[in-house]
Amino acid sequence: MTGENLKSLPLEDVHKAAGARFGGFAGWSMPLTYPPGVMKEHLHTRDHVGLFDISHMKLFEVSGPGAAALLDRACPLQAGALELSQSKYTFLLTEQAGIIDDLIVTRLEPQRYMVVANAGNAEADEKHLRRLAEGFDVTITALDRVFLAIQGPEAADALLKVGIETDALTFMHGLDLRRDWFLSRSGYTGEDGFEIGLPEADARTLVEELTADPRVMWIGLAARDSLRLEAGLCLHGQDITPDTDPASAGLMWAIPKEIRTGGGFVGAEALRAILADGPRQKRVGLKPEGRQPVRAGTELSDADGNPAGRVTSGGFGPSTGFPVAMGYVPAALAKPGSRVFADVRGTKVPVDIHPLPFTAHRYRKG
Repeated sequence: MTGENLKSLPLEDVHKAAGARFGGFAGWSMPLTYPPGVMKEHLHTRDHVGLFDISHMKLFEVSGPGAAALLDRACPLQAGALELSQSKYTFLLTEQAGIIDDLIVTRLEPQRYMVVANAGNAEADEKHLRRLAEGFDVTITALDRVFLAIQGPEAADALLKVGIETDALTFMHGLDLRRDWFLSRSGYTGEDGFEIGLPEADARTLVEELTADPRVMWIGLAARDSLRLEAGLCLHGQDITPDTDPASAGLMWAIPKEIRTGGGFVGAEALRAILADGPRQKRVGLKPEGRQPVRAGTELSDADGNPAGRVTSGGFGPSTGFPVAMGYVPAALAKPGSRVFADVRGTKVPVDIHPLPFTAHRYRKG
C-alpha cells in the first residue's frame, strides 16, 4: 500500500503537533517515534506511563440471543461461561487451525460482547464473522472509536487524576465506563495498563488532560514493538499467521481444556490432530550472543548446519540490556539450554533458547 493510500488516525494532527515521525503499518499511517526516541519512550513506559494511539485496531459489538453461540463457533471459546466484564484472549482460526487473527473478547452484558481485532485483519475478521453469523440471531456492529492504550506502573494513578476510577477492574476485565466509552485493563507491554475506546471529541479532551501530566508520554509504534517483544507477546503477521496454529505458537493456555476436546469451533478437528501428534515446531524466546540483534526473517540452523527454524520478531531490549527475539524451532530444540545459530549477513551468530517473557509481566490480577 502506497503512502497515498494509507489511512490516517483521527488524532493525526495531535501526533504531528507532538513531533511524531510517521510510517506505514497495516494500511495505516502511524506514529513510529516521537522526539524522545525509542529508547526513552520504551523505558518511560516501564517506569511511568506510556500513551499509545491504537485507533488502527477495530472494535466490534456482537449482541443478541445468538451472540455466545456465534463466538463459540468462531473461536475456541466458552463465551457464555465468561463472567460479566471478564475478557478472554482467543483466536479466529481457519479450518486447518491456522490463526486468522488473535482477539480479545469481553462480556459486557448477558447477550453483548466487545471484540477487539487487529488492524491489518479487521476487514477480513468482520467478513469472517458475518459469514459465520448466518443462521444465528445476532447483530455485529463495527464501532467508530478512537482507541487509546495507557500503559505503565503509574497508569491507574494518571487516569484517576483525570477522573477515571479503575479500582473495580483487574487484569483482563472490561466495562462500559459511560455511554460509548469502553475501558479494559489489558495491553500489549507486559505492564499494568488500560485500553479505552471512545468518541473522537471525547478522546481529544482526554488526551489533552492526560498529556498535561508529566508522568505521561506519547509512545510510538517502534517502542510498542520492543515492549511487547520483551514481554513475549505475539505480533500477528509475524509470530502468528494463518500458517501457524495455537499449539505451535505456545498459546494453548488460551483454550480451555474442555473446548480442546469437545468444542465445535472452526478448526477444531485440525487442532485436535495437531495436539494428538504434537506440534513439529514451537515458538521460543531467542537470546543472541553479543550485542547484535537478529531480525525477523533470519534463518536458523543447528550445530551441524541443518535448517532449524526462523526468527519471527527481533530487536534490542532496552529494559533487558541485550538483544531479544522470538521464533520457531523444531520441537526437539524448544527448551532452555538449546542453542541454534542465526545467519546474520554470512556470519553464524550463536543464539540460545530463552524462557519467555524476557521481562516479568506486572499485570494487576487481584
